[in-house]
Amino acid sequence: MMARRIFLAPGADPHDVMVILPLIVALVVLAVLVTIGVWSSSRTASFAGKKDPQFVVIDEVAGQHLTLLLPLIPIALPRLTDHYDFSLYAIFFALSLVNWKYLLAGFLLFRLFDIWKPYPLRRLENLPGGWGIMADDWMAGVYAAILLRVALHFGWV
Repeated sequence: MMARRIFLAPGADPHDVMVILPLIVALVVLAVLVTIGVWSSSRTASFAGKKDPQFVVIDEVAGQHLTLLLPLIPIALPRLTDHYDFSLYAIFFALSLVNWKYLLAGFLLFRLFDIWKPYPLRRLENLPGGWGIMADDWMAGVYAAILLRVALHFGWV
């Protein structure tokens, strides 16, 4: 019986590490956006004397990033746990980033939820400082990502 190989474990196939690299980079970018976004938007809001200044756009960038990244993660998860070939995931990830229907749908869905602000987005705006500025856009990104994932599942994008 062949032993299961664990991703990034000693002896793991280097090909798998290189193919999953786009997902790792996207998650690192998201972590940087969260850290810098909360700090900078909080500072900018206090400097401007406004709760959520319109010229702060890092929250939109982070929300859009979530919208485009989250739908791709379920495609990678079975590959991480079952050690399948990552080639399908890498190709899909790369093509999704240049697929105009995917990008347009992600943009429109994110803007829809960001403007509409269904529950609990309005309540998230009441969080203190930069957390309130960023959190409503994160949740709008999550809502948009859910619908984008459904669209991917049914082949609409």
